[in-house]
Amino acid sequence: MSSELPDYYFRIRENGAAVFRVETENRNRRIEMEQIAIVNTNRGDYKPHGDRKLSDADIAAIDRWLKDRLALLERRSVDDIHRAIDYLNLTAQWVQSKASDDQLDEVIEPLLLAMHDLRTVLVRKKADRISRGE
Repeated sequence: MSSELPDYYFRIRENGAAVFRVETENRNRRIEMEQIAIVNTNRGDYKPHGDRKLSDADIAAIDRWLKDRLALLERRSVDDIHRAIDYLNLTAQWVQSKASDDQLDEVIEPLLLAMHDLRTVLVRKKADRISRGE
């Protein structure tokens, strides 16, 4: 573990993070974390915790983290879709080579409905793009 601690710690939570200022300069040499803000990645904003006033350094650190986090989430969402394509291929192979009748009875209807829904959305999106000339 590195001996240098960051000035801020971001505790990831659903749709954002709780932001803590990390303090090590105290007489007991203990690590203290003081919550200073809450970040909402859905709205792309943050609020000070309680009556706290954020410093320029706090705001800069939160803005940097928020920008980096949104970029990471965007990359992950595209990666998840590529994984879904792999899962569809693996599912087709499983259905063709390994699935029992009981297993197929369990998954056929929900899988067909999900695939139909996906196909409908994809065809609509592609048609919209073609009509806009993209």
